[in-house]
Amino acid sequence: MSDKRQRARVQGSWAKQLPKHSFPQDFSTSSAPNISQPQNANTAPGSWGFGNQKTSTTFEFHQPTKPVRDVPTEKVIEQAGDYEISYGPSGVSQLRLLPGFLPTDEADWMFSKLLSELPWSQKANYRQGEAYEEPRLTCWYGELPYTYARSTMPANMQWHPLLVSLCKAVEQVSRCTFNSLLCNLYRDGHDSIGWHSDDEASLGARPTIASLSLGDTRVFSLRKQPPPEDNGDYTYVERIRVPLGHGTLLLMEGATQDDWQHQVAKEYHDRGPRINLTFRTIHPEPEGHKPGTKMRFTAKQS
Repeated sequence: MSDKRQRARVQGSWAKQLPKHSFPQDFSTSSAPNISQPQNANTAPGSWGFGNQKTSTTFEFHQPTKPVRDVPTEKVIEQAGDYEISYGPSGVSQLRLLPGFLPTDEADWMFSKLLSELPWSQKANYRQGEAYEEPRLTCWYGELPYTYARSTMPANMQWHPLLVSLCKAVEQVSRCTFNSLLCNLYRDGHDSIGWHSDDEASLGARPTIASLSLGDTRVFSLRKQPPPEDNGDYTYVERIRVPLGHGTLLLMEGATQDDWQHQVAKEYHDRGPRINLTFRTIHPEPEGHKPGTKMRFTAKQS
């Protein structure tokens, strides 16, 4: 190898030289883009260089047509006491919470007895004209039938003796008289009851509902009825959650059924069975109204 080639090899010239940039024959050099030419100063930023586009740099603030609203923080009620949760044209809405209303050993015995001896069944109901099975088991006691959500539970005067004793104990604390009882069995966390109010006309105006819980703890949620101008939008309403444990008594009084809804939502972690006994006073259905008519609708028509 000659000295000239050896020197070229050392310098790395064995690599091929990069080809010179060429254009197709029909693409004249006069129409080729001038890469070195600076961007036109009149070109608006973001126009990608396509002509002299003009963009408005003036921004006007327009006041929102609706005021900005904050979603209220959900309140939690856990301690024993009397709570006035709202005031309105319907009156004062009140809750009374009594954890430990039943001693634990008595509550254990009562839960086992009621779980095994009450005539639990799954009730069919209707939503938007279609039948569905309620995600819980129920039974009803009372001298009159009870209709809600287009389904009727027949009268049942055969009260279990334990329920009679519990009713008397609840009446003594609440200073109310109850003649009926709706029992709910939530078998696990997947059983639930949706948003509703106990405001059927057969329950009378401003009814007191006494709710006694036995078994595993479940969250009892309440949400306030939205004002008429919100057109049924519950986004900005007040909300309350009440964990109801074994042997706890909750009283819903005053305008609670007029101004609030409540539910027991599904839960997706381990929950054992829970029995909820809701003592109430039922009246004959108002004349001229279908069974299950809502009280607030009755008031509007009268």
